[in-house]
Amino acid sequence: MSESEGAAIVTRGLRKVYPPPKSRRRRGPVPSFTPPTGASPFSGSATTSTGEVLALDGLDLQVRSGEFFGLLGPNGAGKTTTIGILTTRVLPSGGAAFVHGLDVVKSAVDVRRRIGVVPQRPNPDRGLTVRENLLFHAAYFGFGRVASGARAVEILAQLGLGDRTEAKVDELSGGQQQRLMIARALIHEPQVIFLDEPTVGLDPQARLALWDILRGLHAQGRTIVMTTHYMEEADQLCDRVAIVDRGRLLACDTPEALKRRAPGGTLIELTLDAGADDLVAAARGLPGVLNAEADGAALRAWHPGGGEAIPGLIAAAQRAGRQVLNIHLAAPSLETLFISLTGRKLD
Repeated sequence: MSESEGAAIVTRGLRKVYPPPKSRRRRGPVPSFTPPTGASPFSGSATTSTGEVLALDGLDLQVRSGEFFGLLGPNGAGKTTTIGILTTRVLPSGGAAFVHGLDVVKSAVDVRRRIGVVPQRPNPDRGLTVRENLLFHAAYFGFGRVASGARAVEILAQLGLGDRTEAKVDELSGGQQQRLMIARALIHEPQVIFLDEPTVGLDPQARLALWDILRGLHAQGRTIVMTTHYMEEADQLCDRVAIVDRGRLLACDTPEALKRRAPGGTLIELTLDAGADDLVAAARGLPGVLNAEADGAALRAWHPGGGEAIPGLIAAAQRAGRQVLNIHLAAPSLETLFISLTGRKLD
């Protein structure tokens, strides 16, 4: 498939190499895409023999038009660098990237007209009201004040900010500021929306509210690309998820298909009334059990069929004079797949 045939985004062999940290100097304003407070933007990234930071190492991606696509990985995996290149904020060191067939380097101005960007941390103009933030942003794209004013009222109402149009930014909660960033990204009617860690720092209620907003935008047929290191977020929202680490693509598929690739089967955990150490051998000997371990009074076993192993485990516990107090099952997850691919956790 060529860059223009049904794909909103295509990257081919995308590479980004940063100079060694000691030789890197910050110039100009802080970019929109920045790591969370206290985290290094390159923690977890690979380095070359000369000390350069290899943020992206030949990344190949294809995002379909109208798809909700997730980039899942820990800090330093290359997610933010990928978004930075696709939104024309970062120049690639090699390879190519296209948004609706437009080269992000050669046609950067045209690309920016077609995309909306929601940064990891809200960066509105705090001297302006909510409505003025949208009007000024729309003006950058040639929208008249009357047309953009009507559009601003519509978007703010859609995002639950209809009663905050004349409020200053500092009067908004963290969740409301993030919704303002989404409104700003939508004001010029882009074809693709990029969100970089959109729920970092939000409380659980604000996070769930933002999920509902993103689902609504996706239902309208918009292409959404979101970076996250929250497994549940990727699982709940995305049509497909790309797992990346150290600048490389490790896997890309639907969340359900990825979870089926996770090794170890379903986890079955029995909470007993006494220690489970002497039950491990018996559990491992049951048909189909892939592995078993004890953690105090908890007996854990992994089985491809999940609940099929429960009767045998209960019987083994009863033969040893134990009482089963609770049973918990956990299906294979994106985290177990990620650990199997990288040897480390997502966060």
